[in-house]
Amino acid sequence: MRAIPSTDRAAAGARELPLDTARVCFGWLVTGPRPLALDVRAVRGLPNRVLPLDELRDRLMRRSCPKATRDAVWTELVKRARSEGATWTLACTGMALPALVSTARWLTSRYPGDPFDVQAEVLAGFIGAIATVDIDRPQVLPRLRWAAYRAGMAALFEALDAPTPVPPGFRSTPPAPPWGHPDLVLARAVREGVLTRTEADLIGSTRLEDVPVGRWAADHQVTVASAYKARQRAERHLTDYLRQPADPGDSTDPVADHVAAELSRPPAEQASQQVVNLRSRARTEQTKKVARAVSKKDSDSGLLQCGRSTPDRPETESSEVPRCA
Repeated sequence: MRAIPSTDRAAAGARELPLDTARVCFGWLVTGPRPLALDVRAVRGLPNRVLPLDELRDRLMRRSCPKATRDAVWTELVKRARSEGATWTLACTGMALPALVSTARWLTSRYPGDPFDVQAEVLAGFIGAIATVDIDRPQVLPRLRWAAYRAGMAALFEALDAPTPVPPGFRSTPPAPPWGHPDLVLARAVREGVLTRTEADLIGSTRLEDVPVGRWAADHQVTVASAYKARQRAERHLTDYLRQPADPGDSTDPVADHVAAELSRPPAEQASQQVVNLRSRARTEQTKKVARAVSKKDSDSGLLQCGRSTPDRPETESSEVPRCA
């Protein structure tokens, strides 16, 4: 008999997030003498017996598990969910919990609101895709995960579009672009009409998440060439948008006023040059004072005549210089 982990029991008594609830419910499905199991004897790469779902999930998560084996199991899980309803839909959710938790954690770290909302959207996107995913194509679980991711990303875009409430007397303005995480830049581009949601999803999936363009094109039922062209066009629009000069700051923003005051001061080079000029001017003034003290032009100055200026000599006067007394 498998016991429910203590962390799940604690979560059951506290405020539960949607994925916490799914984890606890999946734990009950695989607990007891008759846990929910799947006959995998016809699936190549798995034991020739009926496996409880928690053990089956652990085997599918191993790196050595072939992709064909995962697809075969997920094809059967989706068929059961479509034909038998709630129990196997919950079983699919529990089997996909590692992927869903990773997706929700990434979105929640960027979500400005209640984590409950973004987890609910991720879970709703996953469950909705169970009814529509094409199980005749490979990569069943990755396509279900991307459906959950897109639903959560739509909630993130909507939350970022909403105005942020602030206490009375406070105001905030965003910094000048480019700024923030790449996903927030994409969200802002969508909000300002530079990109469509599909274009933002294309760039985010194929550039930031390393999803092959071919897989993205197949999930959206377009040709690979069209996806490449759409991405090139969207990236060109995004580049032009990010290269636009930033808007001038709000004059009522005290931070902007402080920055403007700092910018109005002379640069360090100009201030240094001003100091040099002042020192040069001081040395010039000092030199002039010394020159005036040594070379006076009044009646008491002069080397000849002992302090008197040299008189003009008449043409008939002797050239002999009188001696000083």
